[in-house]
Amino acid sequence: MLQNSWKTLIIGFGLFSFLITLLFTGGKDSFWNAIALGGLMIFFWIFEVIPIYLTALFPVVLAIPLGVLDKSQLAAAYGNSSVFLFLGGFVLALGLEKWNVHQQVAKRIIAVVGKSKKSILLGFIFSTGLLSMWISNTATALMMLPMALAIIGTEHSKKSKFPLLLLLSVATSSSIGGLGTLVGSPPNVQMASILQSNFDIYISFSEWMKMGIPLSILLLTANFFLFNFLMGKERHENIHEFSMEKEAWSKEQLKVSAIFGIVVILWVFKDLIGELLGVKYGDEMVAILGAILLFVVPVKGKKNLLEWKDTEKLPWGILLLFGGGLALAQILETNGIITEISNSLLQFQNYPVFWIMFIVVFIAIFATEVLSNLALVTVLIPVVANFAISAGLPIIPITMALTFGASCAFMLPIGTPPNAIVFSSGHIHMNQMVKIGFLLNIIALLTIVLYNWLLF
Repeated sequence: MLQNSWKTLIIGFGLFSFLITLLFTGGKDSFWNAIALGGLMIFFWIFEVIPIYLTALFPVVLAIPLGVLDKSQLAAAYGNSSVFLFLGGFVLALGLEKWNVHQQVAKRIIAVVGKSKKSILLGFIFSTGLLSMWISNTATALMMLPMALAIIGTEHSKKSKFPLLLLLSVATSSSIGGLGTLVGSPPNVQMASILQSNFDIYISFSEWMKMGIPLSILLLTANFFLFNFLMGKERHENIHEFSMEKEAWSKEQLKVSAIFGIVVILWVFKDLIGELLGVKYGDEMVAILGAILLFVVPVKGKKNLLEWKDTEKLPWGILLLFGGGLALAQILETNGIITEISNSLLQFQNYPVFWIMFIVVFIAIFATEVLSNLALVTVLIPVVANFAISAGLPIIPITMALTFGASCAFMLPIGTPPNAIVFSSGHIHMNQMVKIGFLLNIIALLTIVLYNWLLF
């Protein structure tokens, strides 16, 4: 790994300076400035030249001088509601971990699937994917991560690949499961809304499930076979040190579970509750409410379920990382890079349908590694739909292929919220996520293209 390498540091800033001062317009063109800054951040993230959380702060220092964002846009990125959703979710996970609720649930999962590493991996992939079909992929990852950590805490071999693969399975399955239903991932709803409002095409919940669930199951299965293969002979080993002795639930565990249950109910039935009570609320409000309750509900012998000193364990850096990712997405969108990518599609209108889908999904998967998948779908769906009309192609298979691809970024922590949540555990290195994520990206690309092409 090239971490802390002076050569890499000099190369990164050298390329950045060259792009904005020599090759283009002397730093006066915001389009190329945005490309240069985006390239610098991606370079530093992939090679971990400096801590990745510091790289996420580059826009704070460079965005305004380069003229690629103004102060209000910069503040909105780092103060985005998703950042507070992460914060509340991390506090909830901290409460589950402090009172060992995650171990209680992990024991019950293992009791069902068995103690072999292969069986546990299979159980986590499909239970995580199933949950993510009905609640947000962010909430799913927050629920499953503490359980995975409880299991890998018994693995003491430094050569073991199981801890890495189990943690990554939480991230990947949370994203893949979200493809299955209309509410599984925000881009799904956004795509359906754009088609209905702009093109008078309505996609019902059941119609989405007919296309989404089979694809989700295919990708979850492929995910399992890849991870099972990467585990090697270790797949036949059992988790020996994880105690399966059943313990009674303590009062503290029940209180934490009750708070977490309330949060999940408010997440899952948000639209119904909002309609009945005549109020609107966001997922981040629910997460922060749950976090506050943990600091309010008393326990015997201690002040409350959580005390402020407990927050020392929170992965504060991941909040900066996500804010930096949102800032980068805003930079690329505001300065026309996304629009330029969209316009480049027009040259492919005479290509065979298979290759058109391949290009669309390729752009969706790899662009959303550094862009908000919601922003990507918002910008590209109208472009791709209009392109399909002008080329005489059916809109739904092509736009759904794009939307599916936008949720399949597995290489970088900023690619999707589940990636960031799992990376925050501190058990995964960036190069590990990039290598395995790239393989999954390719598998997802080929599977989505073939699946939608056959439907066409």
